[in-house]
Amino acid sequence: MEELRRDVALACRILGATGLTTPLLGHVSVRVDDDHVLVRCRGPHERGLLFTTTGDIRLVSLTTSVVCDGYELPNEFPIHREILRARPDVDGVLHAHPRSALLAGLADVPTRPVFGAFDIPAYRLAASGVPLHPDAGLIHSVEAGQALAATMGEAAVCLLRGHGIVTAAGDVPTVVAHALALDELLTVSVELARLGVAPPDVPPTGLPDLGPSFNVDALWRHHVGLLELRGLAEVG
Repeated sequence: MEELRRDVALACRILGATGLTTPLLGHVSVRVDDDHVLVRCRGPHERGLLFTTTGDIRLVSLTTSVVCDGYELPNEFPIHREILRARPDVDGVLHAHPRSALLAGLADVPTRPVFGAFDIPAYRLAASGVPLHPDAGLIHSVEAGQALAATMGEAAVCLLRGHGIVTAAGDVPTVVAHALALDELLTVSVELARLGVAPPDVPPTGLPDLGPSFNVDALWRHHVGLLELRGLAEVG
């Protein structure tokens, strides 16, 4: 439990450190059992995602969704609850507000697999297709959460028009890896749209899956190392 709590806190700090979300908005959760998740909540001394501590990661029931000790659930906790209910294949959910997502969604920029070995995980997201959720409002009701889960389907990521992104995976480091890859894909797509060019799709030939030990584990250690360099890796 404490290791999971630390992973969620580090994930939130990585979101803040990489600029993948606005300072006070965004959250990460991980499933603990059939009815409980650890999720980043707002406490009485809230300072933003970059300063998340393990104390901010609260154990919450998917049924009652009650938080104690002066903490409040994210307004958009239904994102986590409804995706986890709909997706027994995933245990981690991330929601963030990268600027790339805002621009790509509002400008209807297509997310196509136009680059290859530059970023293979991002290429694979593009090749699989990035679902676009049309509702720009807060996902703060059961119905809104279910609608988002339906839009996302079995995908690893989802773009919310005028809002942000959601990623889902089997663990916390992987939802962070998906968010970083999606941000790269969206950033390149927006820049290409600015340049007014539309390169052809790249075929998958010569683009092997390098596996989670490289795409996820090494990437996670890299970003935790960057936090260490800034004196921000101590989340206890």
